[in-house]
Amino acid sequence: MMKLRQTPLSIAAGPIWLEALLAHSPDAEGLILIAQNSVGNHRESREAHFAKRLQDAGFATLIFDLLTHYEETRDPDTRYNSPLLGQRINLLFEWLRHQPPLVALPIGLVASGTGSAAAVRALSKEPMAVDALVLRGGRPGLAGISPLRQIVCPTRFVVGEKDTGLQAVRQAFDLLTCTKDWRSIAGTDEDFREPGALDEAATKTADWFHHHLIRQPAAADADKAEPG
Repeated sequence: MMKLRQTPLSIAAGPIWLEALLAHSPDAEGLILIAQNSVGNHRESREAHFAKRLQDAGFATLIFDLLTHYEETRDPDTRYNSPLLGQRINLLFEWLRHQPPLVALPIGLVASGTGSAAAVRALSKEPMAVDALVLRGGRPGLAGISPLRQIVCPTRFVVGEKDTGLQAVRQAFDLLTCTKDWRSIAGTDEDFREPGALDEAATKTADWFHHHLIRQPAAADADKAEPG
């Protein structure tokens, strides 16, 4: 099992700072960025539980807040401003490019809630910024038709069967032109609060990243083998 180093971070995003927690090991198979729609305890929140499952699967993780403490308590409408939150994810990508221990890792991104729309907007501007994407429910359709069609990385939707907005989520999924996959979890809604639902979502997320982030031996190497 990986021995992870936990490092609290404050990442500059324009005029504000995004609070984050990096769990990293030199032998990690990839780095998963986890956008958190609220300001929470990165060590004990539901996202921390979700991140721990990804760590157990062999990945480093970076949980980062999309909102500041002020915005969460005084300006709650900020969480619905997907263009602004998308810009913050782009600024996180920029920060990541200047982190030598992390820059060589394959990168995955997980978003939920209104953060799903922010992730779509960010990746429509930087299509190659991550190697794979998982949208854990949320409202990706808020990003708009054009940004959804600009996503190029392999994308999995993990949804709750009882999500009241499931039809809109499916419409957003249908607009994707990239490699894509749909996974539904029975008996839960968009918050995955039923016992075991968040763990199942984490398993489906880890499976997607194992398939699309773990570097396989180049096919060319196999071609070099002498015929038997």
